[in-house]
Amino acid sequence: MKITPSSRILRMLGEIEFDEWQCIAELVDNALDDFSEIERDDIPWAGGFKVSVSLPSPKAKLADAVVKVSDTGRGMSYDRLEQSVRAGWSSNDRFDKLGLFGMGFNVSTARLGRRTRVLTTRRGDDRWIGVEIDLDQIGDDFEAQDIEEAKADPNEHGTRIEISGLHPDRADWLRRNASNLRETLGRTYSWILDNKPFELWVQGQRVKPRLHCRWGDDRAVTYGQGGSAERIPAYIAIDETFDPAEACTNCGNWQVPDKGTCEQCGGDRLTLRERRIHGWLGVQRHLHKREFGIDFLRNGRKILQWDKRLFDWKNPNDPATGAVDTEYPIELANQGGRLIGEIHLDHVPVTYQKNAFEYSDRGWRAAIDYLRGVGPMQPEKAKRLGYPVNDSPLAQLYRGYRRNAAGLRCLIPGDGKGPIHDETRRWAQLFHQGDADYQDDQRWWDAVVNHEELSKAAKLAKAEGAAPYKPDEAAVLEALGVAIGESDTPGAPPGAVSSADQTPASAPAPPSAKTTKETFQERIARYRADSTIVPELTRDFGIPRIGDLRVETRRLSTVELRDTAAQPTPVLLVQGPGGTGTAFVDPAHQVFAKLGADPTELLIVEIAAVLKVKAESDLTHAQLIALLRAHCLLDLAPRMDVVFAQARELLSDVRRMMALRIDADPGRAFQYLSPDELTATENEMIANGQVTHTQALGQTGEFLLYAPPLFVVRLLEEWPETFMDGHVFAGPYASVSSLSARRLSVAKVAGYLNDIATLLSFTAERGPQQLQRTRLSIQLLADELVAEA
Repeated sequence: MKITPSSRILRMLGEIEFDEWQCIAELVDNALDDFSEIERDDIPWAGGFKVSVSLPSPKAKLADAVVKVSDTGRGMSYDRLEQSVRAGWSSNDRFDKLGLFGMGFNVSTARLGRRTRVLTTRRGDDRWIGVEIDLDQIGDDFEAQDIEEAKADPNEHGTRIEISGLHPDRADWLRRNASNLRETLGRTYSWILDNKPFELWVQGQRVKPRLHCRWGDDRAVTYGQGGSAERIPAYIAIDETFDPAEACTNCGNWQVPDKGTCEQCGGDRLTLRERRIHGWLGVQRHLHKREFGIDFLRNGRKILQWDKRLFDWKNPNDPATGAVDTEYPIELANQGGRLIGEIHLDHVPVTYQKNAFEYSDRGWRAAIDYLRGVGPMQPEKAKRLGYPVNDSPLAQLYRGYRRNAAGLRCLIPGDGKGPIHDETRRWAQLFHQGDADYQDDQRWWDAVVNHEELSKAAKLAKAEGAAPYKPDEAAVLEALGVAIGESDTPGAPPGAVSSADQTPASAPAPPSAKTTKETFQERIARYRADSTIVPELTRDFGIPRIGDLRVETRRLSTVELRDTAAQPTPVLLVQGPGGTGTAFVDPAHQVFAKLGADPTELLIVEIAAVLKVKAESDLTHAQLIALLRAHCLLDLAPRMDVVFAQARELLSDVRRMMALRIDADPGRAFQYLSPDELTATENEMIANGQVTHTQALGQTGEFLLYAPPLFVVRLLEEWPETFMDGHVFAGPYASVSSLSARRLSVAKVAGYLNDIATLLSFTAERGPQQLQRTRLSIQLLADELVAEA
């Protein structure tokens, strides 16, 4: 494979300043670009969109240390691979991609190590093809070694980059900073990872998007009084479109349309493109000394993070001094700030390191003027210098939220005395850790409202000359999220309830108005009228040489079951003439309803006791119960073939109902298929005579009818809102606001479904406990399944 330039130039590229994380990000960019093209082309994609980064082990020797970046993209042809590894090459689309510069691959790989292997394959190819770029081996002929690898599955697809011969300092950083790399990439790609179905993994752990801990869309403050008062929301959506401009594909220059050629490079490859600013500005729920400011993004990747230049203003009428006024934060600046935002500037060019925009570009200047205005944000300063009121989006937030006083006026949590900044910062840490109780802003809002109530009560007590107000400590602790375990009653043990809070015990039921006591025969007749037969437990219970008892078993509906002494009992066995008997089971008894006992077990205990007395047997109750099970209940023992058939039938119903739900967006479900699952799906369709349908896989939800059983479980877990809330399963999801409740609801159904799918996927013989568990899961999942229309 011919690559250019020479190895000497490639080695020089490795001297360009790139941090270790930037080198990894360059390779991740290329994979995400491929994913975005697949998405734009609306191609059904099996295997999902996944980028995996493997770093050197802390214990690995330098000679053995390797960095690997692999993806599940489309893979490349030989010609495309040759272009991709050639320094200076870039595709025609330099505006919609993260990989903006053709040098990115060469700079990042050469900076990390001296040997790079690139392997790629497309779906249907019979092998992996690739190239090995060894900076110590490439000569003046520019030829790199072609390589090939066998392919385990024809449906595999993607690209794999392996870098070895690592630079010692960079290898050491990568060994020690897997966690820091995950966090940095989580910030850099937070918008993409949160809004696209793309996954990024580092050292086997998924990179989570680092989202902003901001106030909700519905929160606001009131600025001013009377007729001049204005409501300023804590979240302002930004979507501003400018006149389109022509962009040069050769050099990236933007210019006024209809000039014919690029005024910068003279090229004629010009395209008319949209210029748009979109995103949001808002208010963080806590103050931070460093983490506040505006994030600026290009094609979804953050170029600037926590940028504070919008808070600065330079007087254009005073160029001599060049003084810059920092307008925010200025009140108690040592506490930090809380104005934040995410602004997308896809039309503004960036530097080759992707850590800054071209600040001289007209697009950047226009964006700044729109977001913060041309004049000062401070109203009095603007008035003094002759500027009109600044009504830019950032200036509105500045008016409403520049002060940090506790309460509703500034939307700052407090404790009745003042703001609780340290506490809200701790809550923010729990938000970023994924704690379900801290994802929405309710805890912060409760503390704001609580502060107002405590402050008003204190002022009222002072005005009335009453004793100093004592805050409600329990309310304050609850607002702060502190567990309350002590009783309010002096001397009472923790968790005790005061007598004033106790609910009076129910009064004894009045004596029955019935004058004659119900006979046992009348009670049995009442039980029979209120019950239904249990067919599987209505049979002959007989043991050779011991005796026989034919039992009719009935399940009560509403009345409580009591024995001959009128005491509650879960099972009552009443003997009849000629070796017969009637057994009543009370399903509401706590041993069944709360403790989960099996009625069969208690029934044979009662039968064993009767047979023991009738036969005057020396066998123990345990021996008799074992004999009853072996001789009379063998058909109720879980059997592999029976449970397997039940599982297959129920899963067939589940598949059909879920397939109907995904028909509106089959591509989203299809992407979760791994290559081996896709192969298994195709094989199953062929085996069922659906050969022609394999050509349209992913275009409808039909593929789910043939996908591996365990894939059905993963699809439920990945896309629960489509199947819960009565769509397929009755359990709630979108209808509940608590994230922990949502997870619990999905986990319950997924657990039952996983037991069934596991049985159908691995047909090895199961023990009775495993079969019993699966049988119970079948019953419980059937109860969760909604009735089909």
